[in-house]
Amino acid sequence: MNDRLNVGAASSGLVIRIHANDDVVIARQQLVGGTKIESEGITVIGLIPPGHKIATKAIAAGAPVRRYDQIIGNARVAIAPGQHVHTHNLEFSSFARDYAAASGARPTDYAKEPAAFDGIVRADGRVATRNYVGILTSVNCSATVARAIADHFRRDTNPKALERFPNVDGVVALTHGGGCATDSAGEPLQVLRRTLGGYARHPNFASVVVVGLGCETNQISGLMEQERLGAAYPPSSTALHAFNIQETGGTKKTVAHGIELVEWLLEEANRAVRTPVPASHITVGLQCGGSDGYSGISANPALGAAVDRLVRHGGTAILSETPEIYGGEHLLTRRAVSPGIAEKLIARIRWWEHYTAKNDQEMDNNPSAGNKAGGLTTILEKSLGAIAKSGTTNLVDVFEYAQPVTSKGLVFMDTPGYDPVSATGQVAGGANLICFTTGRGSAYGCAPSPSLKLSTNTALWVKQEDDIDINCGDVIDGSASIDEMGERIFRLMLDTASGRKTKSEVHGYGQNEFVPWSLGAVM
Repeated sequence: MNDRLNVGAASSGLVIRIHANDDVVIARQQLVGGTKIESEGITVIGLIPPGHKIATKAIAAGAPVRRYDQIIGNARVAIAPGQHVHTHNLEFSSFARDYAAASGARPTDYAKEPAAFDGIVRADGRVATRNYVGILTSVNCSATVARAIADHFRRDTNPKALERFPNVDGVVALTHGGGCATDSAGEPLQVLRRTLGGYARHPNFASVVVVGLGCETNQISGLMEQERLGAAYPPSSTALHAFNIQETGGTKKTVAHGIELVEWLLEEANRAVRTPVPASHITVGLQCGGSDGYSGISANPALGAAVDRLVRHGGTAILSETPEIYGGEHLLTRRAVSPGIAEKLIARIRWWEHYTAKNDQEMDNNPSAGNKAGGLTTILEKSLGAIAKSGTTNLVDVFEYAQPVTSKGLVFMDTPGYDPVSATGQVAGGANLICFTTGRGSAYGCAPSPSLKLSTNTALWVKQEDDIDINCGDVIDGSASIDEMGERIFRLMLDTASGRKTKSEVHGYGQNEFVPWSLGAVM
């Protein structure tokens, strides 16, 4: 796969050729039968939707088909030049990958004058991109109370509640459906507590309130002990508070107590001010949802170009969604800084193969219906495009779900491919910004971290500009290069980290999208 794709140099007005060795090109627009593609010397057979693949040569039944100069599947039947290549004639096929661990690692060219943004420096030195008061729950049973407390401070229904606190971004309740009916010593509870602990420590929260029921398996004391929240917030700190509904005296009294407490916490939170800090304090979670045939050509490689810039300026980027790098993981192991880091990634792939088999599934149960409608056929094709978000720098570490990210540079976090669950793990790990590419039109936000949405094509931008922050369709249209778009995205990252509101923040997204990974049996 090319380090950086220059679409304009490899395309005609009707199609895009990604690599000279590819067996397919990608339609820029809907093409009808009889259309001649002069650059490829072929004539289109039948109807080709935009973003879909067209065979450029005869492909024998069973033969591998290449895109990005990588195998994306095998031909089900013989395919003629000019034919549509999709689910009817292309299928997933397992193949041996040469992991070549650490063979492609190379020194990072760090910027001599690091970029900066206006961040909020907490008393302990952590740097925030937003300033929220957060309400977390130990169990589903306390979700209604937590939401009632946060709802009192909603700007859309009670605008005067935060009128005196202009430096506070809001009060958010992040609730979930777990916390009980699980093994008190098992991995599922440990992962939930790790996720909640990551949010409790997140610098974008000026303070945190944890609300429990009282009799749940996920006792607040157990959460505090596992995550060492007492050490993160010593007794003298006013930033962490916890109470149970049963001890406080029921729903009405607990809501009243929570509201009174938050009003007091807002006074302190409002004292936060922004000051210039290095871009090395940005940790961005990389997401793609509602991907299409353009994702790996425009938005994902453009985001990768922005990631390369962030890493050169000392920042951190978290690539995730393990099932959606499957089949392309060999491109990452080659960039690992050591064979040991490559092995950590391969181990997570093997875990997923076992996990899906145990649940009577397969790793190729992907792409989604929307992905296929947008031109993606197999998980191999989807993964190759998704990996483009990671840019070209070294893979410096691999983390499990919601583990604190302690390394600078490009890292990988093991998460499911489901965007809310994946991003929740990234934020728990320390992401203070999310960049989310979409080709079909995903609507998403991620409090307390702002989420930037990047469209892969201009048609989506025109249709859903209300939800999209930047249009990478300029790459497909030929009006911008990958590198130029990467620079725009990097500058938007800095502006957003400095306080500029994203579209999803304006719409109020972020609370419902908190979805910790639910592992194991519910008993």
